[in-house]
Amino acid sequence: MVSYYSEMIAHNIAVSGANLASNQIFVDPTWVTGYDNQPFSGGTLDVSVDVLDAYKNIRQITATGTYFGISSVVKVTLSPSKFSKFAYYSISEGGTIWWTAKDTVWGPFHTQDNLRAAGHPVFFGKASSLKSLLYYENKTKDKPYFLGGYESGINLAMPSDGIDNMETAADAGGLKFTNKDTVYMYFVNDSLKYKYSFGASYTTVYLPDAASNGVIFAKNSVVRLKGTVKGQYTLACNSTTSSTSKGNIYLDDDIVYSKDPKQYPNTIDMLGICAENNVWITNNTPNKTSISINASVYCEKGGFGAEYYDTRPVSGNINLLGGIIQNTRKAVGTFSGSSITHGFAKRYQYDDRFMVASPPFFPGTGGFEIVSWFE
Repeated sequence: MVSYYSEMIAHNIAVSGANLASNQIFVDPTWVTGYDNQPFSGGTLDVSVDVLDAYKNIRQITATGTYFGISSVVKVTLSPSKFSKFAYYSISEGGTIWWTAKDTVWGPFHTQDNLRAAGHPVFFGKASSLKSLLYYENKTKDKPYFLGGYESGINLAMPSDGIDNMETAADAGGLKFTNKDTVYMYFVNDSLKYKYSFGASYTTVYLPDAASNGVIFAKNSVVRLKGTVKGQYTLACNSTTSSTSKGNIYLDDDIVYSKDPKQYPNTIDMLGICAENNVWITNNTPNKTSISINASVYCEKGGFGAEYYDTRPVSGNINLLGGIIQNTRKAVGTFSGSSITHGFAKRYQYDDRFMVASPPFFPGTGGFEIVSWFE
């Protein structure tokens, strides 16, 4: 019994050390000091913080609790928190855009703005907002179904350099296009076809060789995108001036995985679509009868929307598996009552894998998350 008691106290000291160190890293992501032979609960505590992968900034806390000669060890692995963990995130909700009865969101939801609801939209994951919950008419007619809970007053800022950091990664082992006005990209499983004008012929590259670290970057360009993705990649584009004519990605047709995670939960296919400005659903023939998007979409200064959302015909659903992270929410359609009058209805389903994994070098929140705890 005495031995069991000592083992229990040593274990509790180690768990406490792991929690203390985790909290220090959450407060200061650069903290690696640790604790050396620190008196704690009648025993001693030792904690070290090791960087397992400097490139991806993966860290491990090793906490050792000792009590009357008996030691216990707890190991915690932390990974940078990525915005891809959200099914939906925005800074601004666009002022007059409402979540409607036709809208359903699976997975974590957050906005730094008011959450505007009309006709009982459905949120399956935890929902939060910095500001208030607003109703189109009144609570009875419009209150959302928050199946994962709702909380207001939550503040989570968006970085201003997430796209720029991906250019650095592209230079270190990715595929980079520089100062091309437009880059047409067509994923064909583990290859990428690209060209610089609509009528040109495609050039094909094998992505495991051409973008070994998974980053594809178009500098000061517009990207037009479609295809089927096999593997893990993040596609990003930026603008090197204040002009918003560059740094945009247009979805010209479906962009999906070679293996649907809903049918093949162990698939490794994963995509990030990251624009400095906007990601637009192109107003063209392929997108007249719904569009499927498998990706986490990130818009640092702009938003995700549909071209001519208020004049294009009713175009079916946006079948999104992944998430949308944007500065300013863009419209994808218009509605009257519970009916869509132009554009798309939203069918946003979260890719649960993004809770613990992310596309390569996807922009981070600036903090860390615990991805494993061993004791």
